[in-house]
Amino acid sequence: MHVRGRPMVAPTENVYFIRSMLLPCSPFLSGVYMFYKEYVSCKLCPRECMVDRNSGKHGFCRQTSVMKAGRAALHFWEEPCICGNEGSGAVFFSGCSLRCCYCQNFELSQGRQAVELTEDKLAGIFIRLQKEGANNINLVTAEHFAPQIRQSILKARKQGLSIPVMLNSSGYVNLYCLEILKDVIDIFLVDFKYMDASLSQRYSMAEDYPDIAKKALEKMVQLSPTPIFDERGILQKGVIVRHLCIPGHSADSKKVLEYVYKTYGNNILMSIMSQYTPVNKNLEYPNLNKALSEKEYEDILNFCIDIGIEDAFIQEGEAASESFIPKFDAEGII
Repeated sequence: MHVRGRPMVAPTENVYFIRSMLLPCSPFLSGVYMFYKEYVSCKLCPRECMVDRNSGKHGFCRQTSVMKAGRAALHFWEEPCICGNEGSGAVFFSGCSLRCCYCQNFELSQGRQAVELTEDKLAGIFIRLQKEGANNINLVTAEHFAPQIRQSILKARKQGLSIPVMLNSSGYVNLYCLEILKDVIDIFLVDFKYMDASLSQRYSMAEDYPDIAKKALEKMVQLSPTPIFDERGILQKGVIVRHLCIPGHSADSKKVLEYVYKTYGNNILMSIMSQYTPVNKNLEYPNLNKALSEKEYEDILNFCIDIGIEDAFIQEGEAASESFIPKFDAEGII
């Protein structure tokens, strides 16, 4: 297996303007509030909870229609073809459509430690990150804000945004959402967590995860079918599929990796991750309270070689470390 490198140690006619009565103390949104028809009966994520997020109600993602993020800064712990030497311009959004019991970013995914953003503010952040040398705009768990994300990207492009925009997602993504974003996303960095529905239900409260992830990945490959790199080896277009190996579930990891490789071959890039970090030591599943063993990871990599995978990102050394988890202290937002 060739080791690519060491990776890590989200339409104008749909916009409605009304006076906000929900957030009188908001620094950005206390005046004119932007509403979207997609939020009236929300089905942006596979939960399709049909909540009216425009009215201030929270969807399954724990978010209203008010866009929020916890960090917007250069990030250096993605795959080498994403970060390079300059870093990736990562914006970490609040909320998530999954409930992973081992989530490393749980404070943000549960809707805590986040700052409100307008489209103009977010567009300005994109431009700032580009000026700071970011190789791309990295939208981390952003799908539940898809309408505003799209408009922010379009506004930023009018202001000179020229670097690739990447959707960094869990794989639990609705095709409806991808349709909204299809003309503004260049790169898809997507997880494929499980092939076993019982595992996805147990650990992420999403029994349909395998089916959703397969459909989402197929659509992503259709939208960005071939990896394209610049002269420095930095990805400009394409799909990277990440798989986080979970302790005690090597068999399912092998099923995921075999499916992805045999379905897409060299049309996608693969990243096989050993960085599982037990951030919550009180989980009811004993296997999740420890890091992935070297033996488990080596067994998975040997399997990949046996089925023909010759080119993938892998992790070596102390990848499972809380030091690789960013602080969501509103850096780059306020």
